[in-house]
Parts: sequence; structure tokens; C-alpha cells
Amino acid sequence: MRPNADEERVKLMDDPNEPKNPDSKSLVDRRDFLGGATALAGASLFGVGSSASGAAAENVQDRMPPIPEDKLTDEQKKAVEALVAGPRKALVGPFIPLLRSPEFMNRLQKTGEYLRYNTKLGSNISEFIILLTARQWTQQFEWDAHEPLALKAGIKPETVKAIAEGRRPNGMTADEEMVYEFCTELRLSQSVSDPVYAQVANRFGEQGVIDIIGLCGYYSLLGMIMNVARTSLASGTTAPLPLFPH
Repeated sequence: MRPNADEERVKLMDDPNEPKNPDSKSLVDRRDFLGGATALAGASLFGVGSSASGAAAENVQDRMPPIPEDKLTDEQKKAVEALVAGPRKALVGPFIPLLRSPEFMNRLQKTGEYLRYNTKLGSNISEFIILLTARQWTQQFEWDAHEPLALKAGIKPETVKAIAEGRRPNGMTADEEMVYEFCTELRLSQSVSDPVYAQVANRFGEQGVIDIIGLCGYYSLLGMIMNVARTSLASGTTAPLPLFPH
């Protein structure tokens, strides 16, 4: 008989620092995330992604596909222009469904711009957190976009592979180790213990603590949006993350 949700939560909470995994093909997740939600779409005049068929690979329908340019409201056009004028340069991924709420998109993308490009954490730690969060949500678009950035930032390929497989990586740097503990405790315990907090605060400062939490929250929100919207992968793109069995 399948265990109920409370029993599954208890099992996951047995070790707040380590999601248990007997092997790389036997992975644990509490969610049913449709197979893959997401990925890069092509750019048009506004940078708006063209229709993509990656969802077909998972047999799901993109619930909020790109809005045709001739159907955009003035508020939506302004939101697109503001996004494209920034460092992202195109409307792709989570911003395709977010465009349904243009003011929210405008405010959120500014938050994301700070968290991705302007914290003092360093790109290696930022990308490490993004990968951890993308794996948590089985968020295919974010993983596909950020895996090469993480490798470029100096995260070891074996560390990236372990995260993708749902395993605790061996051989992490000291910074990665403490951030892994912090993010894992926050996810599983909805809080962080004093020793883990002190280690991260001493290393990155109180601003760093807030920015790490912000990255976890921001990319969790993007994951929720794209998983609900079933934002599709670009045509011909294979979902990079394996699904966790249930």
C-alpha cells in the first residue's frame, strides 16, 4: 500500500542534511512534476519565444504558451521592452507565463536581476544554489540554462552530476558544503540550525544570508510557475533532468 503524505514527510525528515538515495537511478521526490516542464524558446522581434514543441516529448500541453505579438496589451508590451532592455535580452522561460501578469513580471524580474547578477556571493555560489533549486523542483528550463553557467563558474562536473542525480556531492568546496547544508536544512526543515546559520553568516555576512534565502525563494517561485504552466522545452531539446520515481 502506498504510504500517505505524512509518512513520506517523516521519512524525508529523518536526515535533514541528506536526501537519501541508494543509487543514482533510485531518486526521491515528493512532487509529481509532469516531466519536464520547460526550456528555451526562440526569439522574435520583442524577444518573445516562438511556439515550442518540447512539451510533446513529455506528452503534456504547454498551458501558457507565448502570446502572439499582435495580441499583447500595451502593458504587456512595456513589460517585454523593460525585460529585453536588461541583461536577459529576451523573453524566455518563466517570463512567458509571467507575462499574463505584466506588473508582477516587471517587479519580479527586477528582483531576479539583482539576485542573479548583483549579489556579492560570487557566480559560483549563485549558480550552485540555482542548480540545487532547479533539481528540487525538477525544473528543466532552469537546469538547461544554468548547468553550463555553473560549470563556467568553476563548479566541478562531478558536483553538477551528483546534484542532477539527487545525490549529496562528494568533494565540494568549503563554501559549497556550508551552502548545501543551509539550503537543504531550509528546504526540509523550513528553518536552519544555529551551527549552520553561524557558519554561513560568518562567511557571507547577514546580507549574504538574506541573498542566499532570496535565491532559494526566487528560483523556487520560477519553478512553481513553469511547472504549473508546463512551459515547454524548445523543439528538439531533451529534458536534462531525470524524473524522480514515486
